[in-house]
Amino acid sequence: MASARRRVLESVRRAIHRDESLRAPTEAIPIVDDALALRVMDLAMRVGEAMLSVGASAKEVVLATLRITSAYGLRSVHVDVTFNSITLSDHRHGEDWPVTIMRVVRAAVPDHSKLQRLQALVADIEGGLELSAARARFHQIRRVPFRYRPAVVVLAQAMLAVGVGVMFGASWSILAVTFVAALGVALTQAGLAKLQVPLFFSQIAGAFVLTVLTVLTAMLARAGIEPFVDVRASIVVSSGIVLMLAGLAVVGAAQDAIDGFALTAGGRLLELTLQTLGVVLGIVVGLELARALGVGMAPPTEALPLGPLASQIVGSVIVAVAVAAFNGSGARIVGFSALLGALAWGGFAAVSAAGLDQASASFAGALVASLVGALVAPRFHVPSVAITTAAIVPLVPGAAVFRGLLGLVESGGDPTHVLFATSSLITAGMVGIALAAGATLGLYIGAPLGRMGGLRPSLRAAGRPTAGGASVAVQESAEQSPS
Repeated sequence: MASARRRVLESVRRAIHRDESLRAPTEAIPIVDDALALRVMDLAMRVGEAMLSVGASAKEVVLATLRITSAYGLRSVHVDVTFNSITLSDHRHGEDWPVTIMRVVRAAVPDHSKLQRLQALVADIEGGLELSAARARFHQIRRVPFRYRPAVVVLAQAMLAVGVGVMFGASWSILAVTFVAALGVALTQAGLAKLQVPLFFSQIAGAFVLTVLTVLTAMLARAGIEPFVDVRASIVVSSGIVLMLAGLAVVGAAQDAIDGFALTAGGRLLELTLQTLGVVLGIVVGLELARALGVGMAPPTEALPLGPLASQIVGSVIVAVAVAAFNGSGARIVGFSALLGALAWGGFAAVSAAGLDQASASFAGALVASLVGALVAPRFHVPSVAITTAAIVPLVPGAAVFRGLLGLVESGGDPTHVLFATSSLITAGMVGIALAAGATLGLYIGAPLGRMGGLRPSLRAAGRPTAGGASVAVQESAEQSPS
């Protein structure tokens, strides 16, 4: 009886407690001397800093740096990424002091072509690239200039605004005015960038120039001067707003917040808020100046209607291609951006046709684009953040922002116009949140599926130099399967 009770108690104990004898065996960590560790960590830190400065999320930077250090035998490295710095620390074995280095990250300027090269370098390092060769190749990548000349970037920005006009079914005269206005905005911001003016003031100046050019167009239309008579000022301003909001890291900020990188997400969200406020201030100042000069605009009473579905899709493709181009993307990324731009707008149109509101439709469009982008990115060796960002820009609520601001400025205290303007601004905010949420959710769902379809596990013996001249033993990795 006592033995049966002991067996029952032992069974219950095993069901509740883990067996201590089944603990994981101690892993043999290769000994790497300080000099070599510093060289490895310096390379990993510089690659991470470069990736963060050209548009990668904090999580991607951490994973890339850990992949590099692990490939060269450093298995106990800790990485800390903030909005403007990256720190690596190797906790040495025994009682040795840790090796810690830090580097300040310069202001982020998207360059998706360079990001693609950096990701390829990380993959080659895991494939067995020697440290000296990896360092030399990184310095080559770092010195590569931006893919396109400044004139091409300015032209791409102007074409982005034209694409937005096409989505609204604008006529050729409206598209011509939109192109000229966007060109003025792009040239203004490019000139201020050369003078190293902060982006906040550059956004104010660009929005002010956009509003002034639009008001001048409205004055010419009222005077009956052709071909300005049929120009709709709301389309011109809405297109310019999308242009100035296209470069904001909405997806990156949301992804960092969800990944738990609070400091990086907070910095990006603050920067995003300031730049958006810059656009708002520039438009409000321009509208107030126009009203003071007696050139006011009628407050909007309804949402700006979109054009035919074919025009909407064509316009979304133009916008996606333009965004990919002024972010420095190559032909492959531009092609995928065009495809995903059409898919994103198709998802938006389908959900809108089902009767859902603009925020829900925008969420669906961003989700479709990011999900497909995450699935195809590993197979075709393109950064998922690059094609996803370009695809969701056509969904940016530029028209809603302008309706709200114009309604507030021109309301004259009319409660109806004030309520309509406030509703438009709330809608714009909800759409922005929906875009970030849909794009981030799609990346999280699609990334594991993309790795399953494009990667196969394998074992590789990689010879790595250590302090004693030995080699790191067999390690598990993932190699790209042929696409």
